[in-house]
Amino acid sequence: MEEQVVLVDEKDNPIGLMAKMEAHEKALLHRAFSVFVFNDKGELMLQQRAAHKYHSPLLWTNTCCSHQRDGETNLEAGKRRLMEEMGFVTEIKEVFSFMYKAPFDNGLTEHEFDHVMVGYYNDAPKINKEEVEAYKWMTLLDVKKDIENNPTEYTEWFKIIFDKSFEKLTNA
Repeated sequence: MEEQVVLVDEKDNPIGLMAKMEAHEKALLHRAFSVFVFNDKGELMLQQRAAHKYHSPLLWTNTCCSHQRDGETNLEAGKRRLMEEMGFVTEIKEVFSFMYKAPFDNGLTEHEFDHVMVGYYNDAPKINKEEVEAYKWMTLLDVKKDIENNPTEYTEWFKIIFDKSFEKLTNA
């Protein structure tokens, strides 16, 4: 069965469920999350999306991201996906949320109410090669500079978060 996303209104109230691909084809607003994991040096763990992903393959992005399942809290979803993609779990907290809409060349559109969460971890992840091509640690300032110099190497939602919320991440 295809994964379902939680459709929401502009106040993040659930209004129904829909197959993930259909929601992206129809550009309907749905709930999502983005996890940012930092180490004790203040570096962010970035992941490079796997080559076979249906959108944004091989682009760099935050530590992990996905969609909440029906009845799953934001924190439960974030921890689940950290384990599925990066092979570890750590404590996370929600720092802010925002809405964005980003169309892709393949005809799909991300229209998400994104819950941004932050956690801390110092070890190497055990990446799931089905989901993640590679990982690296970078300071936020280095990430910001690299996005400015190489914007096509990063996912749209990651660039939007950095553009709108750099200060919130810096102070998380």
